[in-house]
Amino acid sequence: MHKQRDTQNNIELESIRLAKSFLADDRNAFNKLILLHKRSVFNLCYRFLGDYDDADDCAQEVFIKVSRSLKSFRFESSFSTWLYRITVNTCKNRLNSLEYRLKSRRVRIDAARHMDNESKQIDIEDKSPSPATELIRKEIDRLIQGAINALPAKQKLVVVLRDIEGKSYEEIVEITGFKLGTVKSKLSRARQQLKEALEGKI
Repeated sequence: MHKQRDTQNNIELESIRLAKSFLADDRNAFNKLILLHKRSVFNLCYRFLGDYDDADDCAQEVFIKVSRSLKSFRFESSFSTWLYRITVNTCKNRLNSLEYRLKSRRVRIDAARHMDNESKQIDIEDKSPSPATELIRKEIDRLIQGAINALPAKQKLVVVLRDIEGKSYEEIVEITGFKLGTVKSKLSRARQQLKEALEGKI
């Protein structure tokens, strides 16, 4: 636990250093900042959107927004929390877009056809920049992600931040803007729905 906290603190300190260097016109510093956070940003986008290509596009959009907004970042607050807030808002905007809703409908139809014939597997082209891709592609993770996809957006957001990303309640409140009681109630409902959806499958 202490080792994980030390790692997070080191990442935070390095992020602040690189952000300040970028603002001082060191362009290479931003590339290093992307390398430092691209896996966590991509994973959060994927867990929230449930699609590799969309997650990749969304992660790129996040870093574009970061580069444009960094000058307004207040260095007395957590860089990681600020980055997660941008990531969450970018994912929410994508989910709310008409194009994404239409695409999601097509994906759900294709998935339903897949469930009717389990001998056929969905072949997803892997464009993920993350080394964790092979783990994500495993069947058990596919089932979990499918159950997460079925959650209402706010429940999905809270359970991903808490149970997958390991964020504290205080961090989730800061990232989402939800009240603490709202976070806890949505997390409880999400966990119960996931338990029911996955019971007997894993």
